Amino acid sequence: MKTNVYVLLGGKSAEHEVSLKSASAILNALDKNKYNVYPVFITKEGIWCSLGLLKKEIKSVDELQVESKDSISTSIGKFLMEIFKDDEKSIIFPAIHGTNGEDGTIQGLLELIDVPYVGNEVLSSSVGMDKVIMKDVFSKHNLPQTKYVSIRLHRWKEDEKKVYKKVEEQLKYPYYVKPANLGSSVGINRVENYEELEEAFKEAFKYDTKIIVEEEVIAREMQISVIGNDDPKVSVPGEFIMERPFFDYNAKYIDGKIIPVIPARLAPEVSDKVRELAVKAFKILNCHGLARVDIFVTDDNEILINEVNTMPGFTAVSMTPVLWKATDGTTYPELIEELISLAFERYEQKKSILRTR
Repeated sequence: MKTNVYVLLGGKSAEHEVSLKSASAILNALDKNKYNVYPVFITKEGIWCSLGLLKKEIKSVDELQVESKDSISTSIGKFLMEIFKDDEKSIIFPAIHGTNGEDGTIQGLLELIDVPYVGNEVLSSSVGMDKVIMKDVFSKHNLPQTKYVSIRLHRWKEDEKKVYKKVEEQLKYPYYVKPANLGSSVGINRVENYEELEEAFKEAFKYDTKIIVEEEVIAREMQISVIGNDDPKVSVPGEFIMERPFFDYNAKYIDGKIIPVIPARLAPEVSDKVRELAVKAFKILNCHGLARVDIFVTDDNEILINEVNTMPGFTAVSMTPVLWKATDGTTYPELIEELISLAFERYEQKKSILRTR
């Protein structure tokens, strides 16, 4: 009997469109001779819409988008009652980035319904999603990183000038101002002066009630993929040729002009240290399945952890599949297969834990 794979996509997130691109690639890569593949589109309002058994190649993300008049709770109930079969072997692949997909909330739901799912669990997802909490945890473990300050919306509304003064006292220009809980460079701005700082705060607070301000570090950013459960493996580092001060949303997903360099241009001993730091960060956050770790390397070979992405993109320009192809020849379909295998492995491990006395 084939295993059912339910691929969740879209979502109530500013990264909704990115998810559609990731999911379409995943759906096409899944072996239809081995799996019954079911795309489940989640609208921007949070309504779940099953598209039924996938029988053809997805050629456009438009094919994945449907409408429904159901409420959120009704739509989830329909999925569980009418679509999801308890008596069949099933697994869920949450190909959702950002809010409600990468932040532990959907992982909590999947834990409650007791179904295997690909990727990180509640704790690692939520901590990895919140850049402030993540950096606080890294500080506790003495991982090297750039200086940062976090600001909450209510403090900013109480006294904007006081907040700006605090930032300027603790950090040196230029800064990066970011929503604490978002990815794909949404809501992020680089600022060089007070006026730009004001505008960047307004933009970032559109997407979150907490933001982080980071002091710029002059460095190249390495991206490393880590895959596994208890004994994770690490890819070679990769990097992008920089054509802008930072890669905003358009550079990543629309312009298509970024150029990956794999392996990254690092001395062997520096590459080894970068990979070691990536695995350390993966373990500190209690990650399982996969993560992409972003690390800065300066011209003096100083190494600084930037962030961990617990559900990295799987688009055509995404690093994760390309890194593994360069590391050990793993193909895209083989990577998907490995992630599913890791998910079942972790599920069985958790099932063996006693829940009662």
